[in-house]
Amino acid sequence: MKDKIAKCGSGRRLLNIFTENLSMSFMAKKIKKRKKPGSPPGTLIFTGRQKVEYPYLISVRYNADLLEEENLKNKPLPDKASDSNLWLDMRGLSDVELVELLGKKFNIHPLVLEDVLNTNQRPKFEEYDNGVFVVLQSLTVKEDNDDLFEIQSEQVGLFINERMIISFQEDEADLFLPVRERLQSGRGRIRANGTDYLGYAMLDLIVDNYFLVLDRLEDEIETLESEIIRTPNQKTKSKIHQFKLESLVLRKAIAPLREAIGKFARTDSPFVDESTKIFLRDLYDHTVQLMDLLETHRDVLNGLYDLYLSEISFKMNNVMQVLTVISTIFIPLTFLVGVYGMNFDNMPELHWKNGYFYLWGFMVFIALALIWFFRRRRWL
Repeated sequence: MKDKIAKCGSGRRLLNIFTENLSMSFMAKKIKKRKKPGSPPGTLIFTGRQKVEYPYLISVRYNADLLEEENLKNKPLPDKASDSNLWLDMRGLSDVELVELLGKKFNIHPLVLEDVLNTNQRPKFEEYDNGVFVVLQSLTVKEDNDDLFEIQSEQVGLFINERMIISFQEDEADLFLPVRERLQSGRGRIRANGTDYLGYAMLDLIVDNYFLVLDRLEDEIETLESEIIRTPNQKTKSKIHQFKLESLVLRKAIAPLREAIGKFARTDSPFVDESTKIFLRDLYDHTVQLMDLLETHRDVLNGLYDLYLSEISFKMNNVMQVLTVISTIFIPLTFLVGVYGMNFDNMPELHWKNGYFYLWGFMVFIALALIWFFRRRRWL
């Protein structure tokens, strides 16, 4: 069959499109990679989907008077300095050798590297002898589909120790661009403080994006509520189900994040300054607010499903009411027509000169009387 399709020009294009779609469908259903059972702790295996063809590393060295940014592609890893802070921004996690090289260079615990490469991590905060580690999910709304609300997640890891922070991203897009711009501007506290404050600024940016996602979800819920009241249909039911699934994604990201930020704010690690903990406690309050907003939206979604069922039932009752009224009106009329149309010779009505018009008048009178009765009883 492929040979027949390939003979025509348009058929070849159709075959290519079909093959591409089939390949994408297979990739979507591919089983996620897992660490082999029985492997020792700290085994480095990338379990996610490769989102960047060639992972790369950016070095940002800064202090109150200095800012140097460099792409480290095909270059050796920099050393820490005593007079400046170092931020290594890694995007793309499929290069296990590069992650392992970072671990050896900066003495990062193997369990940290394992969590970095396992992109299905639950948000958490861990303390080690030579640094602290935070892993969480960065969430955004997929914008290329107007009919469907879909949340995209990206795992982000932050390893912080004295005068150094390493950020690990799955995607190529610069998630921390606003933070980078604050560094470049030289205004505010970010250049004057240490890497723990830079880590706070990154976490604060991710949490702010959570608020944007929840605001978008709230707008979609309000639109859906109006749609349910106006024209509920099968597509509406699918949207409610989709929103419930996305709210589960939000809950899986926010609930453990609240716990992780709380541990971060209460840590006694020497790599987190007391002045930064004030901001971390404020960030923890934001995560609590996120959780409250999410629970509110989940309650509203549950109410929307009940509203959908009520509206469907109400509209069905209206239809049945109209059909019942119509049937009730025509029952006596059908009876009269049936009696008048019986084939008997000894029926005086059959020989009335105006019998036909009398019957029509009586039928119209009965129909109007029934309509008046139904309206008086508020059935119409």
